[in-house]
Amino acid sequence: MLTGKQRSFLRGLANKEKPITQIGKAGLTVSFLEQLDLALESRELVKVTILETALLDTKDTANEAAELLKAEYVQAIGNKFVLFRRSKNNPRIELPRPKK
Repeated sequence: MLTGKQRSFLRGLANKEKPITQIGKAGLTVSFLEQLDLALESRELVKVTILETALLDTKDTANEAAELLKAEYVQAIGNKFVLFRRSKNNPRIELPRPKK
């Protein structure tokens, strides 16, 4: 579970990133989820665009994808959303530590 400070940090990183994949009319397909899973493992932070023709709610789709991929929902703005999941093999993003 991300803290507010960690989520804010990830939002800042995601702001500079371009979306790497798109969701179309088919929605969250198995092949799309496999592709997103690989992207999360290699990049840790992924921005996704939902095409207008998909007619999906951005926040609901982001939360569903996060749950299926065991990732963290970071944010959804307009038709884009951001997910984070620490890489098992090559962690690159150092999150701020929560205060005790």
